[in-house]
Amino acid sequence: MEVHAQIAEQVLAEDFLRRPHWADIIEVLYLAGLGLLLVLLLPRLGAAWCALVALLVAAAAFGASWQAFTRARLMLDPVYPSLVALVVYMISSLITYLRTEAERRQVRHAFSRYMSPVLVERLAENPHLLKLGGEMREMTLLFADIRGFTTISEQFDAQGLTRFINRFLTPMTDIIMKHHGTIDKYMGDCIMAFWNAPLDDPRHARNGCVAALAMRDYLVEWNKQMAAEAEAAGKPHHALHVGIGLNTGNCCVGNMGSDQRFDYSVIGDDVNLASRLEGQSKVYGADIVLGPSTAEQVADHAILELDLLQVKGKTKPVRIFALLRDAAFAQQPEFQALRAKHGQLLAAYRGRQWDDALRLIEECLALDTKYTRLRALYALYRARIEAFRASPPAPEWDGVTVATSK
Repeated sequence: MEVHAQIAEQVLAEDFLRRPHWADIIEVLYLAGLGLLLVLLLPRLGAAWCALVALLVAAAAFGASWQAFTRARLMLDPVYPSLVALVVYMISSLITYLRTEAERRQVRHAFSRYMSPVLVERLAENPHLLKLGGEMREMTLLFADIRGFTTISEQFDAQGLTRFINRFLTPMTDIIMKHHGTIDKYMGDCIMAFWNAPLDDPRHARNGCVAALAMRDYLVEWNKQMAAEAEAAGKPHHALHVGIGLNTGNCCVGNMGSDQRFDYSVIGDDVNLASRLEGQSKVYGADIVLGPSTAEQVADHAILELDLLQVKGKTKPVRIFALLRDAAFAQQPEFQALRAKHGQLLAAYRGRQWDDALRLIEECLALDTKYTRLRALYALYRARIEAFRASPPAPEWDGVTVATSK
């Protein structure tokens, strides 16, 4: 009845609802304008702001349509163009999202070459962690450095040396990361790495030692390959040797630096000791030198005490150890005999029993093999004993050696 009444009213009043011929053009222009606006603004403003702009434009279109209806009895359709614009918005948002995800994956991949991939994922999931600050953790630190690098570098020009270093650092890095380590930084030919951060690793000391042994074993094969390449090229080959220092202790790990730039790194006295131990590897002729806490946590491995050493920069001495082989090698009777004789040698040396110490050195050398390679260490102790014979140590001497270099 109401519809009939309205029809009759329009006929009698001659006041009809009209759709002008230009209505289609207006609606198409509205659709094209809103769609183009969304396409242009989405990459710049993001989905949220573009949604607000679209709502404001759509509200204006509906308002204009209502005014045209109430004042001029014109029928303009804002619904269909708005729905099409909504589809355009959703498709553009989807494209932008996919592009952003692709860029995010690319950035994660790129930054994983500068930082630990685990840390990159952790920061991507928790951006609030990207700020200055640290936490105290028990960690195992590793420093690895090429011995005699200056002599080796003389064989190359700048580009060749860069390729050589990269070729060395890549497999060493792979080994560290395979054993759950985090690369802190590269310092020329030196690698600094740590375990038990950013993720927990209850076996951090053991994993660090296994990684160090794997690095040394890989270097043997690497030297064979480099020797073959040098021979084929008619160039001299200098075998590469690496000194590794490992130490375990409480350190502060986190984002270190300034508000403008910072790195995820670790600081602490035990970090410095690990660096000093790497430097002492050449002095004692040991490829891998351990601090006391690390040695305690891998006591089942083939380790021998090297010395009671006061490293440069510290006032208290620490016992340092050589990591020779894994736990299986430590169970072999030959190594058990060497460890017993070595312990007797250190006791005689610290007790100033020089003749007994020299005799024990010869007995230790008889037990030394290509798997232990301790001749440089025993040559060092023989030289010390001869020096003490010529000039006896002070009465208060307690066997401590004071390091004169880093």
